[in-house]
Amino acid sequence: MKRVLLFLATNFAIMMVLSVVMSLLGVDARSTSGLLMIALVFGMGGSFISLLLSKKMAKWSTRAQIIEMPSNPTEQWLMNTVERMAHDANIAMPEVAIYDSPVMNAFATGPSRNNSLVAVSTGLLQSMSKEEVEAVLGHEVTHVSNGDMVTLTLIQGVVNTFVIFFARIIASVISNAMAQNSNNGQGLGMFAYMGVVFVLEMCLGILASIIVAWFSRQREYKADQGGAQLAGRQNMINALERLGSGTPSDLKSEMVAFGINGEKSFAELFMSHPPIAKRVAALKLET
Repeated sequence: MKRVLLFLATNFAIMMVLSVVMSLLGVDARSTSGLLMIALVFGMGGSFISLLLSKKMAKWSTRAQIIEMPSNPTEQWLMNTVERMAHDANIAMPEVAIYDSPVMNAFATGPSRNNSLVAVSTGLLQSMSKEEVEAVLGHEVTHVSNGDMVTLTLIQGVVNTFVIFFARIIASVISNAMAQNSNNGQGLGMFAYMGVVFVLEMCLGILASIIVAWFSRQREYKADQGGAQLAGRQNMINALERLGSGTPSDLKSEMVAFGINGEKSFAELFMSHPPIAKRVAALKLET
């Protein structure tokens, strides 16, 4: 419920700020070129701000502890494994962290291939063998080397732009149609117009989330392939099957797409990760 309220409040705030900016700049809602530029700034700008803050937000939300100097054999092994994989993937050494959670999970995030973070949960370290953890680390390092954080940010920014743009275009069309059919020649009032835009943004946002989720699922298949190359195909398969026997992801909503263990959903269309069975089947087909 909190996520839904936060989502609604965020979109309402964006709509209000956008309306004020358009008024201050003298941009008419019917001016498609001006509206598109404003929508592009807000749509892409918000996504890239999130990308730039992604490491800090990830550390804060999971309370991940960065391994500066390994204090035990497990931490030393994690650092050595990630360093070796980063070298093989031709990327800079990511920061390595451990966060406290009983759920088997790991994630990678960061604004670029050479400025990233790879984190694993205590539950993953306690429940998996070293070979399986190595496969998970290979999966996350592949996310970094493929630039998946930037790719998904670009996709999210584009769909955000079109949601903002088309919501207002459709609302303007409705307002104009009402003006032509009314006796006083008036269309939607300001508050009615904003209400229509708000509803349209919610509806278009659902469609946009389906698009983003589809791209995210394709990136997961590629990361699984990368994990198999870096740590062994059977180890990757074993790790996925072990994840399938555990509980769903406990990462915050904005972090789920970057974890190896995805959320459960009533509809695959809205899932950031493919079902474990499909991911295992895809790896077995390549043997």
